[in-house]
Amino acid sequence: MTAPVFVVEGPVPDGRTYVLDGPEGRHAVSVKRLRAGEQVVLTDGLGAWCEGVVTGSEGKDRLLVEAGPVRTEPEERPRITVVQALPKGDRGELAVETMTETGVDAIVPWAASRCITQWRGERGLKALGKWRATAREAGKQSRRVRFPEVAEAASTKEVAALLAGADLAVVLHEDRDHESAALASAELPAGGEIVLVVGPEGGVSPEELAVFEEAGARTCRLGRSVLRTSTAGTAAVALLLGRTGRWG
Repeated sequence: MTAPVFVVEGPVPDGRTYVLDGPEGRHAVSVKRLRAGEQVVLTDGLGAWCEGVVTGSEGKDRLLVEAGPVRTEPEERPRITVVQALPKGDRGELAVETMTETGVDAIVPWAASRCITQWRGERGLKALGKWRATAREAGKQSRRVRFPEVAEAASTKEVAALLAGADLAVVLHEDRDHESAALASAELPAGGEIVLVVGPEGGVSPEELAVFEEAGARTCRLGRSVLRTSTAGTAAVALLLGRTGRWG
């Protein structure tokens, strides 16, 4: 297994002794119980990272690490962004967690017209905070050093603008009365950005679909079965990563 990942505040240390403190230090010392000689990875979650060797600890929340040289993981292409309609309950965090572990690059929350859940005021800020915290923890768990961006909640108009600027724009849509192609056979760009829209449990409305298609999106299906909104994005990202060679 690769070394555990910890997030640093500020620049990643470059070839010097570093003190990992705060919540990350507490987790390393009191939960992971790391000892001298064990290896760790320190990252800013934005692609910069270094390997380090634990030299000791101080108290219950300070881990002493001898950091190696800083490296930078480049952004992969094509970049994959998932526009995720807001699911009910904690299924939003489940979607973020599994998409992050799979390898998504960005997640955009979308309050579709058929979403039961709506983010407003303090509730919306709290929910967005949970999504971002989930992406961070899932990024660490899956040993990533470049965590996915979780954007502010987008309106249908803002989603359409994202689709218009993409090299491939796709809306996952399964409707026997609406023509759709198989995502598994869609022609994919070699670079640039893929933007994929995952609708709510009630599906994307005809009005929203019309707006997205006008922006240049095509409708695609994953397979014969209909997946829940909290799992469709993960399945689609896995398919795209395999087909683009990013999982090669």
